[in-house]
Order: sequence, then C-alpha cells, then structure tokens
Amino acid sequence: MHYSYSSLASGGVDQHNRCLGNRAWCVKDICGIVCVIMTWLLILFAEFVVCGLILLPSYSNYAAFSTINMIIFQALAFLAFVSHLRTMLSDPGAVPRGNATKEMIEQMGYREGQMFYKCPKCCSIKPDRAHHCSVCQRCIRKMDHHCPWVNNCVGENNQKYFVLFTLYIASMSVHTLFLVMSQFAECVKNDWRTCSPYSPPATIFLLLFLTFEGLMFGIFTIIMLSTQLNAILNDQTGIEQLKKEEARWAKKSRLKSIQSVFGRFSLAWFSPFTEPSCRSKFSSHFYSV
Repeated sequence: MHYSYSSLASGGVDQHNRCLGNRAWCVKDICGIVCVIMTWLLILFAEFVVCGLILLPSYSNYAAFSTINMIIFQALAFLAFVSHLRTMLSDPGAVPRGNATKEMIEQMGYREGQMFYKCPKCCSIKPDRAHHCSVCQRCIRKMDHHCPWVNNCVGENNQKYFVLFTLYIASMSVHTLFLVMSQFAECVKNDWRTCSPYSPPATIFLLLFLTFEGLMFGIFTIIMLSTQLNAILNDQTGIEQLKKEEARWAKKSRLKSIQSVFGRFSLAWFSPFTEPSCRSKFSSHFYSV
C-alpha cells in the first residue's frame, strides 16, 4: 500500500543535505568534496593536453582531423560534466527523517501490532529496499552504493545520471588514448621539437600522464558501468548483491528494469538533462512499506 505523510512531524521542510535555497541536494562530506574537485581537475587537465598540445597545434596540417576530434571530445567532456553535476546535486531518494513518530504512524493508518521497518539511526519508517547511508545520514530508496567521486549515494532518483557519467567518462578516456597514441606516432615519425609547442621532456611528461589518467579512468568507469548495467538488468542493487539479500519484492523483467531507470527508449536515454518518463509518479513523501 502507498501512504502519504509529511517529511517532518512539524510539517516543515527538511533542509538536511540541501543547498542553493533548498533547490539542490548537497552532501557536506569533506572526503567527497575533495574527490569531486579532483575529478574536475583531471577533466581540466585532459582538456588542456588534448586541446593545447594535440588538436590545436595540428590544425594547420590536419584541419579535418582536428575539427572532428575536437567536436567529439568537447561533446563527451560536456556530457560527462553535466552528468556528474546531476548525479551529485540530485536527491538520490532520501526518506524523510523523523517520520517514525506515534503521530505519523497513526496518521498513516497503521493498526496496533502491524509490522513495519524503522531505522534506528535516522528515526524513519523505511520503505522496502531502502538502506541507511552513514555518509548522507539518511535512508536511501534502492541505494546501490555511496560514491565519493560524485559525493552522493547512487539510488532510485539519480542512477540514470551516474550510469551516463560512467559511460561518457569511459568514452572520453578511450578517445583520449586514441589521440595520445596518434600524437606519439606523429612525434616519433617527425621531430619532437616541432610536433608540440612545448619542449620534448614536457611533451613526453604530459602525454604519459594523460595516458595514465586515461587508462585509470577508462578501466574504472568501464567496470562501474558494467556493474551498474548488471544490477539494473537483474533488478538488484549493489548493496543487495553484497549482502546477498533475498528478493522480498516482485522482480521486474529486464525491459521493465531498464525503463524504471531510463524511461521508455528514446534519445533522452543518453541525455543528462531529462528525467525518465516512467519514473514513479509518487513524490518523495510516498513510500511502500
């Protein structure tokens, strides 16, 4: 059954983990904030090397090659950055705190002796498949895991954006490695002093560091993308798989599971600007218990 109730017993708005005038979700975790800044700096470094060392200097000799790859790289970088922001600033599916009060239980129509799950840490009535996150300090619906690189939990409301973030970073990494290999081949074929606006030692260092970054991020995001898609297709979150929880819910088919995250198939699947069309119509104050 679905019941409606307020997020706070007082009827006010819970501003925990909120910012920008209560319009965005913000987890105030130092480790997560540092990881987010590191992610942005590494993307900026890739921008600097790819644009300033590889594509722009070669434009006079290879205009078509530079233009096409510049468009591809900038599109992937932009989509990855927006997906990262949407994952970080979206409420992952937090259950209102402090709703497990006598007044709320009576308001929701529970009878004496009727069983429900209560989180002792945030004093909330937990819907099925919700888990408590010690970093967010909230129970999260369909929580998959807490990711410090996006400084947020991956849950029911932001899993699409996290999948897109891993997809675009993985694609960006593969594209970057292709460009680095092309630049190495060009420098070896010609002269190291003329293939780059920087000195040969600086050029080698920048290309090697970018290669390491591309391999590290590429392997990591491909693994994460694979595990996320596997969890979605099997209708079982990462934390449910880790705890080997038995399915107490009616498992969806693979098609329904994908649609529950991305919506009905369209190009909007690949856009971090749109929300899934099949997302539950219930607001954050409606939970199945």
